[in-house]
Amino acid sequence: MTYVVTDACIRCKYTDCVEVCPVDCFYEGENMLVINPSECIDCGVCEPECPAEAILPDTESGLENWLELNTRYSAEWPNITQRKDAPADADAMKGVEGKLEKYFSPEPGEGD
Repeated sequence: MTYVVTDACIRCKYTDCVEVCPVDCFYEGENMLVINPSECIDCGVCEPECPAEAILPDTESGLENWLELNTRYSAEWPNITQRKDAPADADAMKGVEGKLEKYFSPEPGEGD
């Protein structure tokens, strides 16, 4: 098992989760984070830290595409280990449906 970041993170990109991760398995895109499934130790400390509830265990049904997306982009995006301020419109974007199709960016973030 591993944890994955879902579309609830897109344009919210709260980084509370990276601060508690003991193995630094988060990677930063332009407008979301992903988890490297090979590095995740399944501890689950990140899940309750996410204000957008974007982090889920891959054992939940329907997350296969998210596991694939997290795997792909964690290999391309820079590592992030320190908390940063969320985007100014993060709270307004929380709970918005269809964010993958409307807002996802494959561009990397800044990382640490």
